[in-house]
Amino acid sequence: MIDVFCAYIKNQLGVSVEKEYRFHPTRKWRFDYCIPSKMIAIEVEGGAYTQGRHTRGKGFIADMEKYNTAVCMGWKLIRVTPDQLLSLQTVNYIRELINLK
Repeated sequence: MIDVFCAYIKNQLGVSVEKEYRFHPTRKWRFDYCIPSKMIAIEVEGGAYTQGRHTRGKGFIADMEKYNTAVCMGWKLIRVTPDQLLSLQTVNYIRELINLK
């Protein structure tokens, strides 16, 4: 089954997006979405208003470790809510990172 976000970005920007990409050689961490060729990761942060896993203490701290490790490895990270995922703003963030020199 084709993922809507992957198809949307391919259509808008002409780049392939991978879903659930394992980026770390030893940890089981995965990015929700990423463009490996450009080292761009997109993380969808659920539960912003419902005290979900990403906004409670232990989950928040675990996410910080994952994100900071990814940045140290050279990844560029975009964080969005589910409502923002298919927005023009998210496309523009990705476009800016692709064009970053």
